[in-house]
Amino acid sequence: MRAAVIVFPGSNCDRDMVCALNLAGHEVISVWHKETELPKNIDLVAIPGGFSFGDYLRCGAIAAKSPIFKEVLKHIERGGYALGVCNGFQILTEAGVLPGILQQNIKTKFISKAVDLRVLNTTSIFTHRYVHEEPISIPIAHHEGNYFASSDDLKKLKDGDRIAFKYIDNPNGALEDIAGILSENHRVLGMMPHPERHTENVHGCQDGYPFFEGLFQSN
Repeated sequence: MRAAVIVFPGSNCDRDMVCALNLAGHEVISVWHKETELPKNIDLVAIPGGFSFGDYLRCGAIAAKSPIFKEVLKHIERGGYALGVCNGFQILTEAGVLPGILQQNIKTKFISKAVDLRVLNTTSIFTHRYVHEEPISIPIAHHEGNYFASSDDLKKLKDGDRIAFKYIDNPNGALEDIAGILSENHRVLGMMPHPERHTENVHGCQDGYPFFEGLFQSN
């Protein structure tokens, strides 16, 4: 699989994402936000965590208007795969790729710790190596991770099996404990927790490794 990792001013998890994808055997190219084209033959675009453009205006608002993101949107519109983690999830909602918004955590504090998730969807390329309802440990690091969507959007997410992950012990007030969601065609995933931070023995947990190892492998 060939992946592009988009890098913005303030991204601080792009190297983590590159390492996780490389570890699972994928070819990775980092792409600066001012570029106007994606590399050829890209299968997956990954938008990493961090604080793009210092989180000015709203988290992800400026990044969603960057030159390279026009090409990311074209990639998604063509049916290409995309992944947004933490700030990347915020960018995808700002761009209207995924429904809902990410609000300030309910206790208004930045949270950085490992949390337990339940895997709800096991049919997407991102989740098929997990078992339905399986608990996994994945780190979070965010201040605006409180997911909210309208009742109509929430119904569409449920009816379309588009809720990928839920928190077991909700850390941020997210609606119905939602930690990650899929697009209508299940080819785009946005999630607040960082699977790239639990991929190696040195991390103390490898629950994120199946996420990357299963990309584009038979499900």
